[in-house]
Amino acid sequence: MIILRDIELRRGSKLLFQDAQLTIQPGQNLALIGANGSGKSSLFAMLLGDLGADTGEIQGMNNLRLSHMAQEVHASDQPAADYVWRGDDHLAGLMDQLAALEAREAYEEAAPIHGELEAIDGYSAPRRAELLLQGLGFAENAATRPVSDFSGGWRIRLNLARALMTPSDVLLLDEPTNHLDLDATLWLQQWLQQYPGTLLMISHDRDFIDATCERILHIEHQQIISYKGNYSQFEAQRAERLANQQASFEKQQRRIAEIDDFVRRFRYKATKARQAQSRLKELERMQTLAPAHIDSPFDFSFLPPEKSSDPLLRLDEAALGYGQSPVLQGVDLVLRPGSRYGLLGRNGAGKSTLLKSLVGQLPLLAGDISAGEHCRIGYFDQQQLEALDMAASPDLHIQRLSPQAREQDILNFLGGFNFRGDAATSPVGPFSGGEKARLALAMVVWQKPNLLVLDEPTNHLDLEMRHAMELALQAYEGALILVSHDRHMLRNTVEELLLVHDGRVDEYQQDLEGYEKWILSSFRADRPGEQATEASDSSRREKRQQAAARRERLRPLKKQLEKTEREMARLERELPVVQAQLADTELYSDARKSELADLLRQEAELKTSAEQLDQEWLELQEELEELEASQDCSH
Repeated sequence: MIILRDIELRRGSKLLFQDAQLTIQPGQNLALIGANGSGKSSLFAMLLGDLGADTGEIQGMNNLRLSHMAQEVHASDQPAADYVWRGDDHLAGLMDQLAALEAREAYEEAAPIHGELEAIDGYSAPRRAELLLQGLGFAENAATRPVSDFSGGWRIRLNLARALMTPSDVLLLDEPTNHLDLDATLWLQQWLQQYPGTLLMISHDRDFIDATCERILHIEHQQIISYKGNYSQFEAQRAERLANQQASFEKQQRRIAEIDDFVRRFRYKATKARQAQSRLKELERMQTLAPAHIDSPFDFSFLPPEKSSDPLLRLDEAALGYGQSPVLQGVDLVLRPGSRYGLLGRNGAGKSTLLKSLVGQLPLLAGDISAGEHCRIGYFDQQQLEALDMAASPDLHIQRLSPQAREQDILNFLGGFNFRGDAATSPVGPFSGGEKARLALAMVVWQKPNLLVLDEPTNHLDLEMRHAMELALQAYEGALILVSHDRHMLRNTVEELLLVHDGRVDEYQQDLEGYEKWILSSFRADRPGEQATEASDSSRREKRQQAAARRERLRPLKKQLEKTEREMARLERELPVVQAQLADTELYSDARKSELADLLRQEAELKTSAEQLDQEWLELQEELEELEASQDCSH
């Protein structure tokens, strides 16, 4: 049992906890929720021993094995699977001892280590690590690739796999689904349901919380309030409590009226009876639970598009992909005002490829794309966060989009995204991932698009912002095409589902629950010894042919990647030479002004080229990963 007693914690001038109490029973699965900055990560840091409370005590942590998900991983040449299983320090130590003893042929001394490895199932560790990686969406060949090969989001997945691999009594996970797609989220959900220890998880994915947690810990007013049940039950309990307090009654009634109106409109518009029934039930539930979100700091909506076309965008017999390597073929899709599509499909199946093709980031390899005269696309993916100007404020970002807009109108608009006071006028550089994501979404909303293309828009967003976004999307009058691992978001904002699978895009005839069942039933158990049946000779021959075709598709990308890496290495050699020359103090005399100017120009050019190559390398790497991952797509 873990007990937090009379905890007080202050970070800078902000009081996070005051006389906070908490008891965690062995084997409980707990979700930790609360507003951004309320103290969730600080509570984790206290449990890990990285941060001490100002007053109070934490009992029961002695002799517990803790595993936690680190948020960063540094580049290294270590193979991915080795990085994962070496999260088990005891196992890694035994393996290193064994290697050292066998290197000097001390076989008798090595015998006890063999026995210990057998006792802890150590010999199966590499295979277990590979299965964890596959469950989290990595391609089969990823296990042997160095950690340095992977981009940021994939490195976070490596950390998650490492945390799951590490034997533990208590597992601490901070936003584990943030960089996962829906299939990997479902796999992780299944894994956590079987975890025998104590789970404490920070998450903003309500369906994921509902499926994995039995109790909610809500940080509010410097206290940790424990609610029995999952997130849906917590929401109902909190709604009842706030309704009883009659807090913000007028705003509450307005919000319920808005949802009422949407229910009425949807009831007569929905075409798929099965999805409509599920959707209406969910919306009616939201009416009852509206009070639980009265104190949300978010309040925004999409303004009606100024003009529109019908259709807005059309794909005919399109082949989509990278270079000369199609990922999807024969794609037919018509997006009209009011279209609401959710994209389903395994990691690497081509969902992001389809979205990038729709918004013009990828040229078609074949077929036609045509946009209506008044088509205005609002596109969001995680790269929009990287495109923000770190030195500019949210206010300035919006001003650049509309130089003629009134300052007060911009500030009022940003207030709906909880950018108020200094937050609206401060540089975004120090902002959290959630704040940057909110700003990127605000910029999309400001431009009044009539076609929204959203690729995992909920990453980094907290529960209240997700709820506000759902409400805004429900009232949105344009077309929507959405990729999200957040099932609650999909269920409440889209009307039709498309399945991206086996190089095609087809209408998915079942509902989201049907897709979940299909995916969950297809997962292989990740316990050692459970193997799939042997494929037939013809199946193996077909797999060899497919593998050869994949290698052919990957070859030009790999060549380009190698060329880029060679050029990067050249710049890495040349830049220090120029910088060493610039360090010569005599260079700054009047007599050598022209030489100094020359060297400064060279340095600037080398740095610019290095940045461009670095970006090119990241894009090529992502393309390569997507093509490699596509080999895992199967029924």
